[in-house]
Amino acid sequence: MTTKLSLANLASLPAGVARPKYDRSALKAGILHFGVGNFHRAHQAVYLDDLFAQGRGHDWALVGAGVFEGEEAGRQKLAEQDWLTTVVEQDEGHMSARVTGSMVDFITPGDGAAIIARLADPAIKIVSLTITEGGYFIDPASGLFDPTHPAIVADAQNPGAPKTVFGIILAGLRRRRDDGIVPFTVMSCDNIPHNGRVTYDGVVGLARLIDEDLAGWASDHVAFPNAMVDRITPATTDRERAILAKEFGVEDNWPVFCEPFRQWVLEDRFTDGRPPLEKVGVQFVADVSPYELMKIRILNGGHAAIAYPAGLMDIHFVHEAMAEPLVRNFLDKIEHDEIIPTVPPVPDTSLEDYYRLIERRFSNPKIGDTVRRLCLDGSNRQPKFIIPTIADRLKAGKSVAGLALESALWCRYCFGTTDSGAVIEPNDPNWDRMQATARAAKADPAAWLAMEDIYGDVGRSPVFAAAFAHALAALWANGARVTLTRYLAGTL
Repeated sequence: MTTKLSLANLASLPAGVARPKYDRSALKAGILHFGVGNFHRAHQAVYLDDLFAQGRGHDWALVGAGVFEGEEAGRQKLAEQDWLTTVVEQDEGHMSARVTGSMVDFITPGDGAAIIARLADPAIKIVSLTITEGGYFIDPASGLFDPTHPAIVADAQNPGAPKTVFGIILAGLRRRRDDGIVPFTVMSCDNIPHNGRVTYDGVVGLARLIDEDLAGWASDHVAFPNAMVDRITPATTDRERAILAKEFGVEDNWPVFCEPFRQWVLEDRFTDGRPPLEKVGVQFVADVSPYELMKIRILNGGHAAIAYPAGLMDIHFVHEAMAEPLVRNFLDKIEHDEIIPTVPPVPDTSLEDYYRLIERRFSNPKIGDTVRRLCLDGSNRQPKFIIPTIADRLKAGKSVAGLALESALWCRYCFGTTDSGAVIEPNDPNWDRMQATARAAKADPAAWLAMEDIYGDVGRSPVFAAAFAHALAALWANGARVTLTRYLAGTL
């Protein structure tokens, strides 16, 4: 017997399920969030739920928003349960469920006029984003905002009816400026280096194409704090819904399963106040950069290191990949030999302890995170999580053998078959291009590195090119298992 999640049924949920310890009817919207996905609902929404439970910050509730019509399916799922979400934390020997109530509305995705009207409301003081690495219109090779992207050009030509997140945010800021309302803070919660600066570049860069005065005003008056966010949160499938129903007796259209660990390091720069999130574990700092670089290189780079060999070995779950000695030892060697040495000291943090924590988190058997998710969107992720580390190693004259092998594993994965011959379904927004290039690279490895927008100067390095070609040839000749065995033995 299960209980359908809804506001009316909160009191009748099974005793083992925690629920909001505050009056949701007393909440007032203060944050508009673009990109209502699993990570947001397991991270920012949970921190706010904890804050509201303390009787604090009740005027900082969340309003969801999105620019893609495809997001409507998620909105409908949440609307049916009054914007409530069940968050299930799992690791070995532990599982708990709680219902969060920090979201109070969700504007119809793609309704730019409605979103802009809400952005103009003085009650909205923060606009936050989890729009994934690919949502910022960044040129991968330069790492800079691309003002020539067709979606940006379209918004610049028609600023009254914008379609991108940045265009809609800018329209909201313009209205607030014209109405004499203090601008909101724009707060990225995505896993990209210097995410606040990148968001600034997108908003102000678009403004420069439309109105230099508006661009100057936004640059002078809007805050774009950098942040480091962390919590492993896989996609929701029928598996998760069934576990929730069986173990906790709750029927939820879109529950979130995640690890117990979470982290949020945030620069304390806001234009019109902020919730007192330090009361619930958010770390406010003057400079996020050391924490951000540590996480992006050790954790996100580590994800990439285990993803592609595991994918080629037909391993389904991440914890299963970590149980495979070849994958686990490859991760350990590439981290200690090539990745961690590029990470500068972080205040009050042991990099070795941080790595060991990451290793344990990757090995969590309860999360159900998939190797395919880690392999997703390499064309956007590799330039942020791996290639800058290669560049630093090359500049220092250090070995890049492990990182070249990681890059070769990615190339081999994009060919579209595993070592067993199983077909890999498209797993990148640019899959057609990646697959065609990977197929050309089988005979000519230089074709892969010639993707200037991805590899930039790294692709032109003779040292890296030689190491990459050697690793790719080994993968094609011997497969991932033998190649990893030889790399770990020092005989590749």
